[in-house]
Amino acid sequence: MGEEGGEALVADSVGAQPGQAARGGRVVAVAGGGSGSGGGDLTAELRGVRTVTGWMLLTYLHDTTGTRPADIEFTDLGAEAITGFLQHLEIQRHNSVRTRNARLAAIHSLFSYAAYRHPEHAEVIARVLAIQTKNTHSTILTYLTDPEVDALLNGPDRSTRIGRRDHVILLTLITTGLRVGELIALSQRDLHLSRPAHLRVHGKGRKDRITPLNPATATTLRRWNAESPAHHGHNRVFTAQGKTMSISTDAIAARIRVHTTTAAATCPTLLGKNVTPHTLRHTTAMRMLDAGIDITTIALWLGCAARRSVVSLAQRAEMRGDISGSDG
Repeated sequence: MGEEGGEALVADSVGAQPGQAARGGRVVAVAGGGSGSGGGDLTAELRGVRTVTGWMLLTYLHDTTGTRPADIEFTDLGAEAITGFLQHLEIQRHNSVRTRNARLAAIHSLFSYAAYRHPEHAEVIARVLAIQTKNTHSTILTYLTDPEVDALLNGPDRSTRIGRRDHVILLTLITTGLRVGELIALSQRDLHLSRPAHLRVHGKGRKDRITPLNPATATTLRRWNAESPAHHGHNRVFTAQGKTMSISTDAIAARIRVHTTTAAATCPTLLGKNVTPHTLRHTTAMRMLDAGIDITTIALWLGCAARRSVVSLAQRAEMRGDISGSDG
């Protein structure tokens, strides 16, 4: 199990009762614990919970103090030891701040449970619980402006079939906000190009949704569909060159890079942007925000499970002065 994705000792202890602790998203009895107040009870429980964080913490204490896990006392798990462990994760093990915070959350959960079992160590527990999480770096979400969109759409050479395919892919991604996986999964039966034109999209978590098409996209898809060699319902809409299998996500990303380079000759602002399929999804959201559409509707349109990502995008755009800040 990798460091970044390794399970924490506990992710959240909300709702845990005395004699229990959260583990793996559920509340289970903690191994090795009586109700006594001896100094070794908590560390016995820590050893009994077989998770990455518990093992790493005990290993760190042994390596730095020479104390065997069986001999660790409650006072060995003070704030200084926990802080040293967190620094060890970041410096020696090169863990990210996000992973460091996940490990700390696990430790906090154990000590929150310990507060019920070991009130005589209230001061030690309080100091550990007072250790703060670190702020994580927020990635700036990239999107394209209208001139950049126009330049990108003009990038493919539409005198060739590959160029026409790429143009339809770009236009569909920009005007619908589909994930690249949703785009390549589109089959002929998912196209409904008569009024009202729409796509039947197979989203994440097996959640299907209907995505409307604007007239320009519907017309372009009709023209592309007329070029398709076969119109069986299960056939993919976008295929690799000379094949009937669907185009890959890597191929779409590569084609976008090619056309971004071409478009940068007429739109220099594209030179500083890493344009990916997801960038075009962000672009859809920003265009909808600029049109005054409320965030909840945008989240439903994009098939987002929550509004957080759309709200985050809107907040960053507002700070940059790209939109008025109104939700609609």
